[in-house]
Formats: sequence, structure tokens, C-alpha cells
Amino acid sequence: MTDTDLLAITTNQMLWWITLGVGLVVALVVAALLEALRRTVVQVRETVAILWTMGTRVAQNTSTTYVLETTKALGHELIVELERHRSADERSPQP
Repeated sequence: MTDTDLLAITTNQMLWWITLGVGLVVALVVAALLEALRRTVVQVRETVAILWTMGTRVAQNTSTTYVLETTKALGHELIVELERHRSADERSPQP
């Protein structure tokens, strides 16, 4: 084995080590990016769950608002009826 052969083997081995090192760095960067993505997905999932819960509560609390018009009309009728009874009581002779 000559010095040129030894130098070629050493250079070849060094290139392999450099390639393995670069591959390791790339793998670590990809792992870090995937972890960041996973955390973001978990945060979005939690936020969507909270939003869904709040939306459901709003829907439950506003599902009967259409009844308010009927309540208002019936309240007005009740006031008219009470006024009619008050007028009748004022006109009737007191013992």
C-alpha cells in the first residue's frame, strides 16, 4: 500500500464521516421541526375544543330567543288586562 492509496482511503473515510455528520444534523433539524409542528397541532386542537365548547354554550343560551317576542306580546296583554281590572275596581262601590 502506497502513500497515495493511504491518502485516498483517509480522504474517502473523512468524506464518509462528514456525510454522516451532515446527515445527523439534518435528522436533528427535522426532528426539531416535527416536534414544533406537533406542539402547534396540540395547541390548535385545544383551542378548537375550547371554541367548540363556547360555541355550543352560546347556541344553547340563544336557542329560545325567538320566544322573547311572544313573551313581550303576552306581557303587554297582561298589562292591558291589569289596567282593565284596576279600572273596574275603581268604578265599583267600596263597602
